[in-house]
Amino acid sequence: MFDWLLTAILAYVLFGLGSLGDKLVLNKTTQQAPKPKAYMFYVGVFGLLFVLLILPFIKFTAPSSVALVWIILDALVRILGLYTMFVAVSKYDISKVIATIGATQPIFIFILTWIFWGPQIMSGTGMLAFALLFIGSIIISIEKSIKLTADYLKITIFSSVMFSLEYVFSKLIYIDMQFMSAVICIQSVLFVFVLLLLISKTARAEIFSKQVISNRKTQLIFLCTQIVGGAGNLFQGFAISLAPVVFLATINSLRGIQYAFLFVATLLLSYFFPKVLKEELSRKVIIQKTFSILLIIIGLIFLVR
Repeated sequence: MFDWLLTAILAYVLFGLGSLGDKLVLNKTTQQAPKPKAYMFYVGVFGLLFVLLILPFIKFTAPSSVALVWIILDALVRILGLYTMFVAVSKYDISKVIATIGATQPIFIFILTWIFWGPQIMSGTGMLAFALLFIGSIIISIEKSIKLTADYLKITIFSSVMFSLEYVFSKLIYIDMQFMSAVICIQSVLFVFVLLLLISKTARAEIFSKQVISNRKTQLIFLCTQIVGGAGNLFQGFAISLAPVVFLATINSLRGIQYAFLFVATLLLSYFFPKVLKEELSRKVIIQKTFSILLIIIGLIFLVR
């Protein structure tokens, strides 16, 4: 229990740190809608660089034919999830999109684990912990009222399902393979997929367009943010590999820790270092976030009992 739980908590703390870096970057630049194809391409490039760095230090094991199928599917659904998420962000408010995907993902993961592995029996305490973490994550992630339209739901729900499938496919791969060998295979196939983007002239123009970040200090923050985010992904994957199938949805519901870390860090920076980051937080928002953090803490207490 503690191995996967502590690993997942560390992953979401790193994601929170990465989100803080994103805030600092956007605070110093003109906020523009992310370019989906460019983002996916550089995700693949960073993934390949990571593979090249770690490959000399591990004993690589080739995947079985069954694992290879799951690896290809995992890379494919991740790309589809990322692409549709950033299409949604380009059309709707980013906080609303992330809140909707984050709120629905644990439900889809819960359903998918039953489809792939059959009914998963969780103790009453475990179910209570999952419910508290799930509710806390929803409350802390919602910043504005969400206006639901058919187009909005179609894009965000599809993205959520793709990310949920990625969780399940990752677990299937980790069951069959040693963790680091699996990571190398997934990142390599992902890179092959994103290379196909270069076939399109429009995609090439988007990928190699001039970046909006020109300040050296801001570029350094951006680079560190990507490294921290990559480390978060690695620890999240390791938590998935360690956890029993029944706790896959619980791992995802721990995402509230990321929002809690970001909220506390933003609050402290705004108060002590307003020149670095200044964000006005109303009393209502502070009460909402504090209440959700208490739910997450109680959920964690029930989870470790």
